[in-house]
Amino acid sequence: MGHEHHHSHHHHHHGDGTGRVLTWGLGLTLAFVALEVFFGWRAGSLALLSDAGHNFTDALALALAGFGVYVQAKPANERKTYGYQRAGVLAAFVNALTLLLVSGFIFWESYARLRHPQAVQEYTMMWVAAVGLAVNGSIVWGLHGRKEHDLNVRAAWIHMLGDAMGSAGIVVGAIVIRYTGWTRVDPILSVAIGALIIWTAWGIIRESLNILLEALPAGMNLGEVSGEMRKVEGVIEVHDLHIWTLGLNNHALSCHVLVEDQPHSSSEAILQRVNALLHRQFSIHHTTIQFEHNPCALSESGCSMDGTNCCN
Repeated sequence: MGHEHHHSHHHHHHGDGTGRVLTWGLGLTLAFVALEVFFGWRAGSLALLSDAGHNFTDALALALAGFGVYVQAKPANERKTYGYQRAGVLAAFVNALTLLLVSGFIFWESYARLRHPQAVQEYTMMWVAAVGLAVNGSIVWGLHGRKEHDLNVRAAWIHMLGDAMGSAGIVVGAIVIRYTGWTRVDPILSVAIGALIIWTAWGIIRESLNILLEALPAGMNLGEVSGEMRKVEGVIEVHDLHIWTLGLNNHALSCHVLVEDQPHSSSEAILQRVNALLHRQFSIHHTTIQFEHNPCALSESGCSMDGTNCCN
């Protein structure tokens, strides 16, 4: 049985000023949190204080995202052979967990306020929330074009979008209180903000866990990848196929490929065709492919994860 190992590496970097956008976004958010806490306390508005809590976690999200962007850019070394690409994913996961804790506190306070309504200063609520809408909206706009390249940046972007929506809701709630006097709108808005926090956090938790557990990348089908590889000229069979995400939307693949017994120069041409297909159709830029020159006696289920049905 003959074996040949082939490796393909294509590195992509996004030096597009993301760190700078995250830095000014962090400064704006922290300044607004201080403003919201001060006037939320004075106005007696639980919605403003809840939104301040959400904004503070968003400041944490921006700080973690900035840290992730910095660390992910560090080159690989002898100990971290893949570099630090997972740092941003881990930061996104931690950030999402903090949001779940904040939402639990918001629900508890909202329950107490619904049982015992308190007067609020709706005018203060309105203008502070309007400032928040402007701040969060500007950060959402600044991160919009950068969120597709990095789960961690997208987590921060979703947080800021959720805060912009929360600020808009508070403005509407303040108007309702102003003209109806119904103060329970304030804790009801807080519940809505808490639900929004959970909704935004859950998607990030699910996707970051998928990457940390080295599961198949979202939207990718293992059978489809294998089937397309079999269509490449010179490929007879593909097995022991594994695909995972390294970080920064950078996918990796390893597999065994059965080809006819032939000179190395001919198998190199097959490798180039396989890699071109994987780059073009599936955005897989890091591959480790082992060529085999004799048929494997595969079971009906193919190669098992422990390799007991594979030719090695």
